[in-house]
Amino acid sequence: MSKKRRYFSAEQKVIAIRKHLLEQTPVSDICDELNITTTLFYRWQKEFFENGSRAFTKDGDSNLKKAEKENSQLKATTSQKNDVIAELVAENLNLKKKRGLI
Repeated sequence: MSKKRRYFSAEQKVIAIRKHLLEQTPVSDICDELNITTTLFYRWQKEFFENGSRAFTKDGDSNLKKAEKENSQLKATTSQKNDVIAELVAENLNLKKKRGLI
């Protein structure tokens, strides 16, 4: 029977790393508690330190502004397309009326 793969949330990983760093809990105890290998724990720790600087950047704000700008551009484009479609439909109806198809 195969083992089911377990997934840990980012919050669970940070809690484990903080427990080791702040409470000085041995890695082996944390790994036993979570039923993971020490290699996996150290991989989490490496990722944590490599990505830690992101917590102090304002990228989230700029990404939000970029998304809002893109959203407004898409709304404007959609509005323009709707106007063109309305004109074409009206023109098509006028042509059909002239030909007596309607």
